Amino acid sequence: MKTYWIIFFTGMLTGLLLSGCGEAPPPEAEALGGTIIVASKSGDDVYFVNRASGEVKAVAPSGLEPHEVEVSANGVIAVVCNYGDRENPGHTLSVYEVASGELINTIDLGEENTRPHGMQWMGETTRLLVTAEGSRNLLIVDVDRAEVVQSMYTGEDVSHMVAANPDFSRAFVPSIRTGNMAVFDLEEGELIRHVYSGEGAEGIDVSPDGREVWVTNRGENTISVFDAQSLELLEKLPCPDFPIRGKFSPDGEKFLVSNARSGDIAVFDARERTLIGTVKLTPPVPDDVDEDRYFAEFPETSVPIGIVVPDNFFAYVANTRSDAVTEIDLEKMEITRHFEVGKEPDGINFSHLETQSP
Repeated sequence: MKTYWIIFFTGMLTGLLLSGCGEAPPPEAEALGGTIIVASKSGDDVYFVNRASGEVKAVAPSGLEPHEVEVSANGVIAVVCNYGDRENPGHTLSVYEVASGELINTIDLGEENTRPHGMQWMGETTRLLVTAEGSRNLLIVDVDRAEVVQSMYTGEDVSHMVAANPDFSRAFVPSIRTGNMAVFDLEEGELIRHVYSGEGAEGIDVSPDGREVWVTNRGENTISVFDAQSLELLEKLPCPDFPIRGKFSPDGEKFLVSNARSGDIAVFDARERTLIGTVKLTPPVPDDVDEDRYFAEFPETSVPIGIVVPDNFFAYVANTRSDAVTEIDLEKMEITRHFEVGKEPDGINFSHLETQSP
């Protein structure tokens, strides 16, 4: 019985992923244009995908096991953090020109600042916030000068992601290990305090108006909503299963969460703090099947992780175990297309510029 269900659900997933590849893009996406940039974690490379056509325009090398992708405010530069593997912790950033899709520089963060992961560009500057798990530091990196210009100690193990408010006066760094969120005054360059979010605190984003910080707690299947100034916990929302990333839509109306274990994207009304619905990316694991064994036997099963929401109409999700990016229509709450993008896509971002084929 177990074998039957595993084959059945895996077949459903394969059909889902392959049926979307090569379809004509919806007219709305074609009008919006731009480039989806994806880090291929197991391929040690970065894909530049034309948003309108779904065509891969360039593939460039990265360091060992790239994770997150960040793009400058003007869309010209993309940066990828090279996290490394279990035996070889990374300590570099790869810098790319979006227009050409070419690697143009590698920034060494220093051997002490290993396992760089979370990143956020600091507005209309050349500076980038970067978490370094190995040193428990939040770094400010000047991308043009290719150097670390400031280090701030988080005091927390596995300081994974980072988000800042719109005026970059504060930054927020959750810790997977402790469940705390470290809060920094960026103007003074110092830690303000730690606030407990929840078990396995990982994904994070600040609302576009700067008023709220939302943190996904993967170990307890919740989302914590904080006041960005007072740091008061305003509400905890249920969000099963294994919420790992979270992103606001540009208008602040929606908050999207990738649930890695249940294989779906949860879409919340951010104003009302209520669940609008979910978009299923994989079939559920049957109750009578061991979950760990299921994923071990079928590595192609999708595990959604990275999310980018370029506009209020579409979102793009990196499906780590199905080697694809999924496009979701946020109005219809349904999958529109899938793009094939290397091995284990993880980090994902967007530039309004288009990569030109060589």
